[in-house]
Amino acid sequence: MVTLKRENGKTPAPTTAQQLGSIIKSARDIMRKDKGLNGDLDRLPMLTWIMFLKFLDDMEYIREEEANMAGERFRPALEAPYRWRDWASDESGITGPDLITFINNDEFVWPDGSRTPGLFAYLRNLQGAEGGDRRTVIATVFRGTVNRMINGYLLRDIINKINGIHFTSSDEIHTLGHLYESMLKEMRDAAGDSGEFYTPRAVVRFMVEVLDPRLGETVLDPACGTGGFLVEAYTHMEKQCQTIQDRQALQSSSIYGGEAKSLPYLLAQMNLLLHGLEAPTIDPGNSLRYPLKEIGDRDRVDVILTNPPFGGEEERGILSNFPADKQTAETALLFLQLIMRKLRRSPTPGRAGVVVPNGTLFGDGISARIKEELLKEFNLHTIVRLPNGVFAPYTGIPTNLLFFDRSDPTKYIWYYEQRMPTSRKNYTKTQPI
Repeated sequence: MVTLKRENGKTPAPTTAQQLGSIIKSARDIMRKDKGLNGDLDRLPMLTWIMFLKFLDDMEYIREEEANMAGERFRPALEAPYRWRDWASDESGITGPDLITFINNDEFVWPDGSRTPGLFAYLRNLQGAEGGDRRTVIATVFRGTVNRMINGYLLRDIINKINGIHFTSSDEIHTLGHLYESMLKEMRDAAGDSGEFYTPRAVVRFMVEVLDPRLGETVLDPACGTGGFLVEAYTHMEKQCQTIQDRQALQSSSIYGGEAKSLPYLLAQMNLLLHGLEAPTIDPGNSLRYPLKEIGDRDRVDVILTNPPFGGEEERGILSNFPADKQTAETALLFLQLIMRKLRRSPTPGRAGVVVPNGTLFGDGISARIKEELLKEFNLHTIVRLPNGVFAPYTGIPTNLLFFDRSDPTKYIWYYEQRMPTSRKNYTKTQPI
């Protein structure tokens, strides 16, 4: 039977929350010394792909042991010498320029003269079984990932730090999940104009509580960014699990996302992994790429929670996927049409919670036609007007939360304005909602 790696014949002692925090801080401090990294926008993705590979290897140990106990054949996601245990776990292992070459180059020459693909070249060319599996996810993650560190000795120091995290411990993963969320917030604060894929935690939690996704339902965020809505939905549904079957259903057929940008896609994968979802189902393509009329019942879901990008523009080929009288450059309106199409009709009407800019509610022309369809074919029962500054400093655009379902046409709308507390003039990144 395969067992997890042990030191001196003993099981590694659990890492405390304080030690985990120290490991992450030390790794980030080391990164600050590398000339190839510029701020948290570079450091967090770097730390994420390293943790991703350590996490994957720890999970592979567990899966291999489970397969052996069940008498089943185990097929690893990665082959030697690309597993963490092969090149990273030995603290005196490959380092310096050789480490950078092994990671970055298309080909690596080993001391014995043998030649193999480099690490990233191997990972990007993985192919999963038909229908996709972990290898497909890994390949997609690393096709959009770049190693920006240029000092292999510093990189070895970081790898040695991360090697001290035991992803086989649920307590450690739980603690690391909280640490990771705080790092995502720091990255959002450093992102400036790149901060479009983050939603304040208080808004996310409120929307999940209102829609109350239940076990057995499917939840989708078609513009999931770093996975905030999906993590919160998963956590909400996990509390409902009472049996092994409940947990299996939650793991395999409940949480779905879409994210076309490579950086947030990587961050979402790691965010969901750290919060307990073992194989996140995140589509790396543009969620708007399918003709609306081709979306049928088998593509529909029970719950949609999302803060789609607004103010952007889509290419002409994307616009042709929408009805001629509802084609627009406003991305938020395209996503709203997608959400309406993706909501399940029966047996239980699907429901949605969506963040939209003011223009969606009060615009004319195409916006008015989409709003007319929403009111006639869906029950838009609640609108929550958020106070100005909720998304500051990234955008000052006034925003609203729409809650609607596919039960009946709209008869009454409950409109609620969340006012700024009397003690506050505005929200900021250091004092959010």
